[in-house]
Amino acid sequence: MIYTAILGHGTVGSGVAEILIKHNKHVSEKVHDDISVKYILELRDFSNLSYAAKFTKDFEKIINDNDVKIVAEVMGGISPAYDFVKRCLMSGKSVVSSNKELVAAKGAELLEIAAKNNVNFLFEASVGGGIPILRPIAQCLAANDINTITGILNGTTNYILNKMIVDGMDFATALSLAKEKGFAEKDPTADIEGHDACRKICILASLAFGKHVYPEQVKTEGISKVTLEDVSYADKFNCAIKLIARAKRLPNGKICADVSPRLVGKNNILSSVDGVFNAIVVRGDATGDVMFYGKGAGKMPTASAVVADIIDCAKHLHARKYFYWQDGESDYVVDENSKERLYVLLKSSDFKSLVDSFNNAFPENTWNIKNEYSGEIAFITDEDFEDKIFAKIKKIKYDSFKYMKALI
Repeated sequence: MIYTAILGHGTVGSGVAEILIKHNKHVSEKVHDDISVKYILELRDFSNLSYAAKFTKDFEKIINDNDVKIVAEVMGGISPAYDFVKRCLMSGKSVVSSNKELVAAKGAELLEIAAKNNVNFLFEASVGGGIPILRPIAQCLAANDINTITGILNGTTNYILNKMIVDGMDFATALSLAKEKGFAEKDPTADIEGHDACRKICILASLAFGKHVYPEQVKTEGISKVTLEDVSYADKFNCAIKLIARAKRLPNGKICADVSPRLVGKNNILSSVDGVFNAIVVRGDATGDVMFYGKGAGKMPTASAVVADIIDCAKHLHARKYFYWQDGESDYVVDENSKERLYVLLKSSDFKSLVDSFNNAFPENTWNIKNEYSGEIAFITDEDFEDKIFAKIKKIKYDSFKYMKALI
């Protein structure tokens, strides 16, 4: 018998309990041993459930029970999850987690503690929900030098942008609908400002490139400033706007990483990823591009990934899996001085001066739309270094401008 404990009985935690208890025979067959949930840590009352006897409000019961070999942390946040996970690992219990915030902030430290105590710390569900991505990177693509990871890593923002593109909803209306349908949290800041996608690309980059990438090292911009006019211009340029997270290894061993809305050309497969779906493209030197696609969140998809990690831990109770990365460094993540295409929107009350100065600054640009009625010029630049593009823009007589990177 292998005893487990679940920390938290929210959306994901209740799904984990449901799979482990109601489908116990199926899960146990995968391990060739009986897996049993002994405790569920939760402050709220669930006395009406058939497994109510398993609930406890006392974490010390779990930490002091030597029969509990695997703990699933599905609480979310840093505190008290960090303390609980750390103590479990130090006491010789393997831990699985869906907590992207915890892994992005403390992953290297917790992996080191797990290694020292000959236990496992696994977190497949922390990035893609039900999409298998971490295990394939660590195992299936292990023969590759991974060069770049590019993805749509947040279903909420993808749903909102899709509603803006397909249904012509403005940002506020689309966000309201996402909340109504349960795709956005009551406080959606982490999603719409890019923090959720940032944590996920940090985890992916840390695993793929071998050193911890911290969220504060990654330039992050959300979608709250994307307007319907941006969506319209993108469509006219045969593009769709997506929140793209990207990490790339540089020749000097350092990496660059960012999260931002981008115009994605419709010849790029990421442009057709709609609704709450996520997609991650991993580029290896041997395989080329490999894409992982599916729903990146939700009760049962995420719970299934947590339970898969529990099964993996159960199979490796006496032989630790090699799943590890080193701590990072303050200068590990750098700005890449590489060429980009930019989408630029300029506005001016003096349209003639705007057009004349634009033509002088970008005389060879043919990828532009001039709108005299609104006093706007929208254009996509040729590939060039950003500082050179901005130097040209400064020569234009405009009242305001905005820009996004373009993935074309």
